[in-house]
Amino acid sequence: MVLPEKGHLLRIFIGEDDKYEGKPLYEWIVLKAREHCLAGATVVRGLEGFGARSRIHTTKFLRLSEDLPIIIEIVDTLEKIEAFLPVVDSAISEGLATIEKVDIRFYRSGKK
Repeated sequence: MVLPEKGHLLRIFIGEDDKYEGKPLYEWIVLKAREHCLAGATVVRGLEGFGARSRIHTTKFLRLSEDLPIIIEIVDTLEKIEAFLPVVDSAISEGLATIEKVDIRFYRSGKK
């Protein structure tokens, strides 16, 4: 797959405990991104954060270490990201999604 030099980054913020169709929501989103032939997806687990309810989620205290922040990042063309958004929007009951312009330097599929 060849990506243009100018692309877009979809960043989705959810909680680690969020579920959809019986599996972790972040896992479901990555599988859906793959099904929709997006360039790739990465899931990052946060150490600390808060969301709409302003409740701190952190690893510092055992009782608060549940439901840590999760960030899913997907880079592709704006058209493909916009087509993918309705799919994930219906699955996310609480979270945040941002889209920003990015410069793409390289992308290698491993095929020669």
